Amino acid sequence: MISTKGRYAIRVMLDLAEHDGGGPIPLKDIAERQGLSKKYLEIIVRELVAGGLIVGASGKGGGYRLVRPAEEYTAGEIIELMEGPLITVSCLAEGAAPCSRAAACETFPLWAEYARLTHDFFYSKRLSDLIKK
Repeated sequence: MISTKGRYAIRVMLDLAEHDGGGPIPLKDIAERQGLSKKYLEIIVRELVAGGLIVGASGKGGGYRLVRPAEEYTAGEIIELMEGPLITVSCLAEGAAPCSRAAACETFPLWAEYARLTHDFFYSKRLSDLIKK
């Protein structure tokens, strides 16, 4: 399940893309437009900055902005930054210990296909695709 943190991160990124005027956008403006707690968004933007997806400027005239054009961001990279890998079962995780049942597991193909579909879906959705036309 994708938490509010992952969902709100996409909303923040989308807001930044929709209101991009070249300068920083104050967090209070994003919080008001999105109907979200500024305090909670502070946690989210801190992670987005640490992950290199946005940059922030403090002080008068400060705020946040995207570091790349909206069409270069995918929903998948935003979600994985906030939530971790989009993996449904532990045996598919990168670096997972080999499963003793791997050779006999009848359900492995099901989980592998689901993981591929999920990954491909979220990584095919660009931030620019979500902007209201």
